[in-house]
Amino acid sequence: MRQFARLFPVMLALWLVGCGEEPAGPESGTADAVQAEEIDWDRLIPVEWQPETLLEGFDLDALDEMDDDDPRAVELMDKLMALWADAPVVEELDGLRVRLPGFVVPLELDERKMSEFLLVPYYGACIHVPPPPANQTIHAVAPEGREYVGELFDTVWVTGTLRVIRSSSDLAEAGYRIDVTEIEPYDGEVEPL
Repeated sequence: MRQFARLFPVMLALWLVGCGEEPAGPESGTADAVQAEEIDWDRLIPVEWQPETLLEGFDLDALDEMDDDDPRAVELMDKLMALWADAPVVEELDGLRVRLPGFVVPLELDERKMSEFLLVPYYGACIHVPPPPANQTIHAVAPEGREYVGELFDTVWVTGTLRVIRSSSDLAEAGYRIDVTEIEPYDGEVEPL
């Protein structure tokens, strides 16, 4: 009972600290209650996932000579797109506050004010080239009234809570969702693939 008497004030103080006001929003300039972990795109891929095994058995030199409608090219593209759509995710990341850079792909291509968009790791993804695998595509959801105003392929830092939730759009399959708390312009050099 004595231990409880000594620990009770400490436990109460910790509980009261956790019951304060909600953390300030990103506009206030104050830090969020939980520091976001800066991650890179490789962290979203399970270590054991090896998609390059799909190409085993295909003569890659012959692919250069094939037309897009060649049955072998169509077969390979169909397999690749199925593999990409079903790409496994890292379940342990669910609920983690993260910060990562990426390119904005609006779900409505004529929109500049976006409450939702895809965040992808490289320029041209989903539009000029096939989409990345689902574990390299994040469905970003901004809070109501705090939509992102920008353009296709803006390079940004996105901070928020990462969720392992799959979603599908006309542009791509996403293996993750991020509940956005902050979007900032990316101010570094963009590395080529």
